Amino acid sequence: MIVVELRKMFRRPRTWTTIAVLNALPVLVAVLLQLTDLAPRPGEGPPFLSAVLTNGALFPLAALAIVLPLFLPIAVAVVSGDAVAGEAQAGTLRYLLARPAGRTRLLVAKLVAVLAFVVVTVVVVAAVGYVVGTTLFDAQPVAGTSVSGTSLTPEQLAGRTLLAIGYVAVSMLGVAAFGLFFSTLTDSPLAAALGALAVLVTSSLLFTLDAASPIAPYLPTRYWLAFVDLFRDPVLWRDVVRGLALQGVYVGVLLTAAWANFTTKDITS
Repeated sequence: MIVVELRKMFRRPRTWTTIAVLNALPVLVAVLLQLTDLAPRPGEGPPFLSAVLTNGALFPLAALAIVLPLFLPIAVAVVSGDAVAGEAQAGTLRYLLARPAGRTRLLVAKLVAVLAFVVVTVVVVAAVGYVVGTTLFDAQPVAGTSVSGTSLTPEQLAGRTLLAIGYVAVSMLGVAAFGLFFSTLTDSPLAAALGALAVLVTSSLLFTLDAASPIAPYLPTRYWLAFVDLFRDPVLWRDVVRGLALQGVYVGVLLTAAWANFTTKDITS
């Protein structure tokens, strides 16, 4: 069943269209940085954007930072929200559950497919960012490639980039868990995706309010950009570890709730 769901996920044209659209914005930003002098000066602007002009190998991190606040969560929410609710809307959910596989196996298969989408999407964004960055900008490591202003060896840069890709993927698993949970509550994929996005937008807005500071460390979007700390010298692990732990709690609680709801609800679609 897992293989079937994976084939279904990656044979859909909309899956690859979504991934292509996600890559369009970082590519556009790279072209504008190369053709204009709009790039921020060293030490100014978003992390990595000023550094990529002298080291294109950093552009995968800039690409992830560009899509992470909005576009990547939207894509993950839409895909995860469609996982169960899409079958219900199409009228195929009862047919799938008529097989001896059972509800738990179906939910696990859906979860694996969504996780595969998250990992593939993040890796493709980083890979395209690397190709674009090293093509348009200087690919030779130079001093000042860390956020702290010190140099990183090619091996250090590659290792930290892989860690950053993994961190972003884990952060998006939290979004996937929200989407999958809402997908078990409704027969509308749109409603499930909007439910997940509403939680994330609310989290982002609360994070900007001083009155919400007591709950800020527990908001799902709080540590999304903590992967920047992986490129400090020395690495600042505090927010990275907190971000991983927070996403682990959200994923565990939401997936348990999704399983409890899906295995007990009446299926009418």
